[in-house]
Amino acid sequence: SEAEKREAFTGWLYHYNHHRFHTAIGGPPASRVTNLSGQYT
Repeated sequence: SEAEKREAFTGWLYHYNHHRFHTAIGGPPASRVTNLSGQYT
């Protein structure tokens, strides 16, 4: 169903941006963002 697709995509997107290592940038994409919630400097 569409709701199941949306739910699965949300989990995949979080994993992709926060946990999957990207060799071109030396880590997950979220590690390069300095203004994520709880990381204000």
